[in-house]
Amino acid sequence: MKKLLILLGLCLSIGATAQTVGSTKTEQYKASFETAIDIERFLDYEGKQIPIQILKAGISDEMYEMYPELKEKRVGLGVANISMEYLENLNRFKFTEDKTEIKNRMVQQFKASNAGISENKLDGRGKINLAEYFVTIECYDYSVSEDETVNLKDGVKNLMVTRIGLQVRFTNAETGVVFGASGLGEAKTTRELTLLSDATVDEVKFNQSTISIATKKALDIACARILDRMIKKGIFPN
Repeated sequence: MKKLLILLGLCLSIGATAQTVGSTKTEQYKASFETAIDIERFLDYEGKQIPIQILKAGISDEMYEMYPELKEKRVGLGVANISMEYLENLNRFKFTEDKTEIKNRMVQQFKASNAGISENKLDGRGKINLAEYFVTIECYDYSVSEDETVNLKDGVKNLMVTRIGLQVRFTNAETGVVFGASGLGEAKTTRELTLLSDATVDEVKFNQSTISIATKKALDIACARILDRMIKKGIFPN
């Protein structure tokens, strides 16, 4: 009986130390041009602003064909809205209008003002800002991976990682010279369940907020790289 108790104790001890029962993991890799550099040193800028025009920001039709879930989750709209707000908050750029309909309405108002049929006077001569750089922001990579670890002590741990890769391009309107950079942003969702939990072990539900987080992180990387080169070229003082 004593030997049985000792043997049982050894088994429990081994079970407590050898905790991991199984795991599923996906290899992760970032190229050097996708990794983060510090965006903080480019914030709180108070100098000259450069007029830019955003020609495209979001998801291409090719990407929608490759990843139909992007359209289902309306990722393109989120990327476009976040990108414009992000660039505006850098306080280094001012935006020029690219929509022909709005430009035509501006011309009509100037004509009405010159004809004297409007109450207030508008004079747009010499005031229209032309873009010095044309900007495109395209998503080149999107993925959602899930890793799972089953542990006797801690239970089940699921880690879902949403990744978005963005390429940002600033093209000089006069010379055609391009400043381009890429960034790969990640957002993680973690779920932990004990083996005694009553919760059903279903797949981790996709969280829409991870799109916003991953997009901002990707923009942090790409824009920091572009601003760093612009400063070295003397386009911005700091």
